[in-house]
Amino acid sequence: MRHCYLMLVLVFLSAMQTLAQSGGGVKGIIKTKKGEPLPFAAIVVKGTSISTISNEEGRYQLDLKPGYYEVIFQYLGYKTGERGFTIENKMETFDLTMEEQALSLGEVRIGNKGEDPAYTIMRRAIAKSRYHLLQVDSYIAKVYTKSSVVITDLPMEFLYKKELKEIEKESNFKKGVPILNESVSEVTFRQPNTYKQRVIAARNSQDKNFASPNAYLLTSFYQPEVVKAVSPLSPRAFAYYKFEYQGSFREKGIEVNKIKVTPRSWGEGVYRGTIHIIEDEWSIYSLDLQTVNTGFTLDIKQVYSPVQDVWLPANQQFHVAGGIYGLKGKGDYVISQSFSNVKINPTFRPDIVVVDGKKEKDEAKKVKLSNREIKSQKMEEVVSKQKEFSAKNLRKLMKEYEKQDVQAKKDKGEDIDQNFTRNDSTSVDSLANTRSMAFWDSIRTVPLTTAETKSYTRLDSIVVVQENKKPDNEGGKKSPSDSTKSSNKNGNFLGALITGHNFRLGEKSPWRLQYVSPIFGLQVNTVEGLVLNGGGLKLRYSGRPDSSKVKNAGRRELTFNALTRYSFARNKLLVYGGADYSWKRSLFSVSGGQNVAQFNPDAIHPLLNTFTTLFLEQNFMKIYQKDYVRLDFKTDREHDHFEFKANIEYADRSPLRNTGHLKPYRWIEWKRRNYSDNAPDIAEYRDVITTDFIEMRRHKALTLGLSASYKPWQKYKVKNGKTTYYDDESPKFSLTYRKGIDGIFDSTVDFDFLSIGIEHGFDTGIRSRLRYKLAAGAFLNDANVQLPDFQHFAGNRFFFQMGDPVGTFRMLDYYVYSTSERFFEAHVLSELRKFLLTQITWFRIMGIKENFFAHYLATPYSNNYAELGYGLDVGIRFPFRVEVANSFDGFKYKHTVFRIGTTMNINIGRN
Repeated sequence: MRHCYLMLVLVFLSAMQTLAQSGGGVKGIIKTKKGEPLPFAAIVVKGTSISTISNEEGRYQLDLKPGYYEVIFQYLGYKTGERGFTIENKMETFDLTMEEQALSLGEVRIGNKGEDPAYTIMRRAIAKSRYHLLQVDSYIAKVYTKSSVVITDLPMEFLYKKELKEIEKESNFKKGVPILNESVSEVTFRQPNTYKQRVIAARNSQDKNFASPNAYLLTSFYQPEVVKAVSPLSPRAFAYYKFEYQGSFREKGIEVNKIKVTPRSWGEGVYRGTIHIIEDEWSIYSLDLQTVNTGFTLDIKQVYSPVQDVWLPANQQFHVAGGIYGLKGKGDYVISQSFSNVKINPTFRPDIVVVDGKKEKDEAKKVKLSNREIKSQKMEEVVSKQKEFSAKNLRKLMKEYEKQDVQAKKDKGEDIDQNFTRNDSTSVDSLANTRSMAFWDSIRTVPLTTAETKSYTRLDSIVVVQENKKPDNEGGKKSPSDSTKSSNKNGNFLGALITGHNFRLGEKSPWRLQYVSPIFGLQVNTVEGLVLNGGGLKLRYSGRPDSSKVKNAGRRELTFNALTRYSFARNKLLVYGGADYSWKRSLFSVSGGQNVAQFNPDAIHPLLNTFTTLFLEQNFMKIYQKDYVRLDFKTDREHDHFEFKANIEYADRSPLRNTGHLKPYRWIEWKRRNYSDNAPDIAEYRDVITTDFIEMRRHKALTLGLSASYKPWQKYKVKNGKTTYYDDESPKFSLTYRKGIDGIFDSTVDFDFLSIGIEHGFDTGIRSRLRYKLAAGAFLNDANVQLPDFQHFAGNRFFFQMGDPVGTFRMLDYYVYSTSERFFEAHVLSELRKFLLTQITWFRIMGIKENFFAHYLATPYSNNYAELGYGLDVGIRFPFRVEVANSFDGFKYKHTVFRIGTTMNINIGRN
């Protein structure tokens, strides 16, 4: 019965397909004079929004209603073809042989000695790039996308051939077989960055029930950067490219210039290939460009067509090829789009003339506008009075226009986005993944290739096999596999005990209970021996109050935690915990109990110290015990414009000594090493005591801390009246004040500390960046400063580098220059795309960058400590850095070390 049903379905689909193909239209093959197919050629019906592209075999198909149509055929480097068709209720066949486009240098171009004529063309096109980007206010586009990915090689395939065969039986994955994904969408665009996509149909060759629409991809080379590479139309283009005029051709009344784009240094971040620029319009006609990214090559082709006198991309093609860690593959991504309801911004007249000030100096002087004229008038007023503009003036006009546009939106209370980040939203039609083959054959604008058809056919056969394998007792009966399942409660309990577990307190309850396993806090140090830290319970409430009763109600969270720290060497259990309450952009915390802490909060991480303790006979972590109660408040909004933190703590601080039984923690015996005391070696004490080490005396401390940071130029966006800031690296100013309060609750600390700082990062070129941090501070009152209250610095004594790559010293001791007086520190990190080793093209293709860094510290006892270093970002798909660093004392060389680490800023707890 099941087989009969499937046969009826297939017969029905076949009949539907036949009916769909019986409509009118035109189809055929596009090829060269040599008979080679031209893949992804653009086919546009003149005067309509109907368009398509040919597939990889050069085949195309246009479904048209009865009537007369003029069809245009376009392909990069070939003459545009045009043919009229009278369509009836049948499919016409028209095969086209396209001729290569003959280029003419022209007398003017040939006679222009000195500078290549490509430069004056590109200066005009670059000056007008922002103009073209903002010219279209909005449009609606029907978009067909198709991605085809093929895995061509698998690493060490012989090791898992059996597993691969099983995967091939159960799914449609097979080496060499295309993995397809098709979608048909309606996209609505509105300036400056809003794209709304409604997916009408989606199909994937891996799973018939899988509707995974391709993200709508509009790659505009009028933007300064495209796919993390400098566009040839970027204002910075001349620093990265050389241009060569290769001739021009005339077509349908326009002249098109062909420009060769050659990077000054090939590698990541730049393109090479050709770009066609329309004379006088200075807009893109078509382009064929290639870039690389960590070993992968990306080819991009775009063909533009005129829509209401504006040239828009009718089709786009992306081809990716490469491999990583032995896995190799290739992929094609094709977009065919037809535009309707295009609205042009009336400010941007298509007939303005761009004068090249470098070549046409006299003409540029005649049309020159002063800065006052540009800033005091609206752009529509300027273009209504004047038709010709110098390239320099036009760039300034566009900047001023965008400033005025942002201000006008502010005045009206409209949405603003200073970063122009894509604002995408996608909705999927409920029938998108259930469309029949007949539907796809009627709506698909690009015919499938033979290999792609086989991929879908293979999926159909797999589905039939899987249907036949289903048991007959589906009507609510337990399957054999179900009857053999075992709950194994004891195993689950043991696993939860080791790894931790989350409990839901009711199906719809906002409360969650979490058991935290102490196993993940396992560490070893010379004071406590083996330590289990962080185990305990957390109870969390997360919900949103009734907005009708609470004005501007937002999500609120309340967390209670009770945690433990057990030392086997001390045979001591410490208990600590507290509560956190967050609302809107604020967080309030209360905590207390018994715990241990490092004198320097930015010192070594306990996991790294465990390694050095067991294997290197070095205990860098210096700790003390504190019995405390603490209150914290801070602004808790991510990437906020302004941040403020405050805390007050009362603590009974006790010194700790190394355990007397260190042998179990010495896994490797080092002849010239011994574990150091659990007391910091501080240069500031060497003048007043006979030993390098000083042990903190037990004392009570009441301390107050205040800190604030401010980013005056941070970029932001406003949506629905809500302001959100971007996580940029604009200048950040910080101010910190700490006070030790004497005489209250037996507190003996007495100090006042103040520091200021600035950090900033900015691009110095494509994939090149400079970041710096500066800080200075002093104890205004140092009557009684205890070791935990000293100003400590982010040092490093381990070969693996963690923490902020900008602000962390590479070889500074964690405590030697800690101070109770004053300090100044400076950190600079420069990332370079091309310098020494990266002069070699292979390094740039693989995405390797060079780094130079410098660190400086001045305290009364540091003698102008400095570090200079060089590093390579060598991570392929992983942020990894290799460095060599040199230290200097009194501007005299001291040591050289090698470091490995991550380029990420890892900031995790260090207790």
